[in-house]
Amino acid sequence: MDSPAVDLIPLGGLGEIGLNALLLSAGGEAVLVDCGLMFPEEEHLGVDVVIPDFTHLAECGDALRGVVLTHGHEDHIGALPYFLDRFDVPIHGTPLTLALVREKLREFDLAEKARLVPLQDGGTIELGPFSVEAIPVAHSIPGGVGLAIDTPAGLVVHSGDFKLDPAPVDGRATDLARFAALGERGVVALLADSTNAEHEGSTPSESSLGPALRALVAGAPGRVIVATFASHIHRIQQVVDIARETKRRVHLAGRSMVSVVGIASQLGALRLPSSLLADAGELRALPPEKVLILTTGSQGEPLAALSRMAVNDHKQIAILPGDRVVISARVIPGHEKAIARTVNHLFQRGADVYYGREAGIHVSGHGSREELRALLRAVRPRHFVPIHGEYRHLARHARLAAEAGVEPARIIVAENGDRIRLAGGEAARAGRVAAGRVLVDGKAHGDIHDAVLKDRRRLAQDGIILVIVGVNRQTGEVVSGPDIVSRGVAFAGEEEAWLDEARALVADVLAQSGAEVLTEWGEVQIKVRKALRKFLDRRLERRPLILPTVIEI
Repeated sequence: MDSPAVDLIPLGGLGEIGLNALLLSAGGEAVLVDCGLMFPEEEHLGVDVVIPDFTHLAECGDALRGVVLTHGHEDHIGALPYFLDRFDVPIHGTPLTLALVREKLREFDLAEKARLVPLQDGGTIELGPFSVEAIPVAHSIPGGVGLAIDTPAGLVVHSGDFKLDPAPVDGRATDLARFAALGERGVVALLADSTNAEHEGSTPSESSLGPALRALVAGAPGRVIVATFASHIHRIQQVVDIARETKRRVHLAGRSMVSVVGIASQLGALRLPSSLLADAGELRALPPEKVLILTTGSQGEPLAALSRMAVNDHKQIAILPGDRVVISARVIPGHEKAIARTVNHLFQRGADVYYGREAGIHVSGHGSREELRALLRAVRPRHFVPIHGEYRHLARHARLAAEAGVEPARIIVAENGDRIRLAGGEAARAGRVAAGRVLVDGKAHGDIHDAVLKDRRRLAQDGIILVIVGVNRQTGEVVSGPDIVSRGVAFAGEEEAWLDEARALVADVLAQSGAEVLTEWGEVQIKVRKALRKFLDRRLERRPLILPTVIEI
């Protein structure tokens, strides 16, 4: 009897950075690899986060056997609270990854409900027809793993987010030898991280930053404030070690920094002696040259600790002339303006700010082209599917795979929702499933449609006009108004003249409608909007949102 086919279905993470989620299904059973979010883009006004569309997962019914996480970054675990609100399956990950998941789930009152199952390096778990092995990989967060997934259609390898760091801070290197051993067995498909597929050479080691960071801290005459991602434990470890060497006490600023550092310290992923820490009271008493502050806000987030310091809105820390601020993180696309704004404020307050690529204080956690070649040479897959990247990254990685010896016909550059079917040693597209982005705004998710965002854009760009009409509920006659209120439409002092014209125009429309104002209000609204839109376009060259409202008296 033939083995069942296996479907690989990316539900997110292809054609974008973030939102990573990959479904594997076979014989009526399925496993999800990662469940990430992405942060809203500029056009997503008011949206908090973006998560994958779980429609297809819901269609799977009870087939889902569990989720396996490659590491603890938001773009791989961030959608779990929304997922677990609908699906009750075990979540597998390395200890640090699960600790970060547990902390996130506490915010949603889901920590007690979730079934979190530890997965150790080299360990294997059985999930329906799938046997999943965790392979250690170096990344910008401890506990990252690649996955070797034995399926009914053959061995599938998922690289996770990785780099071939020759000198990892924690000594935990990517196990390239294990990937090569899997290649010896025969790999039907390799799915590999494409983030740095445009960058030639190899990504520098995380530990290579040590000398530059040490020089900045040692040479500072006063306080040093280092902003980085709270999850970048390797970076934090280097800063902590430098603080100890230069006899500075460390203060943690920002809720996520305090939380993640505490979790990593408890698990032994971070070595931070309690004697090195300084609370807010001690911070004020210490000489500036004895202080190092580790803070959140490397992306200019408005409510993060560094951003608050920059605008003098932090309760405990004010930027002082001569402070040295080191922003040690990559710029997430879309955050450029926010970071620039924060840097400008810091300079205005007299700080000495080091940031950007030229400062030499950040390296990527993703492998560059030479490392991608090394993985391809080790695994020697029959088929190759680039994942984790925008389309240009996937395309460049596909070309690199062809150069490395994978037959071009066996390289699939997929999109979210594509069903890639593995059967008889071959792989091919086999239709599509529902996939896309779901916008989360507060407690609402799934109902933030394009029309809502369109209205928000119009409000932001052209303002709003309210037309208020009082109507006798018995006769339908207009007894007050029309009153017109505008916000964000014209500069102060400009409104009086055109508002009088607008009121007269609306009054004419209402007079022509007669007693139908109340009984046929929907049609009258359309007439009012049409007349006002034409008038405003001619008079002000603007198209504000127009909301006619009737009040029954």
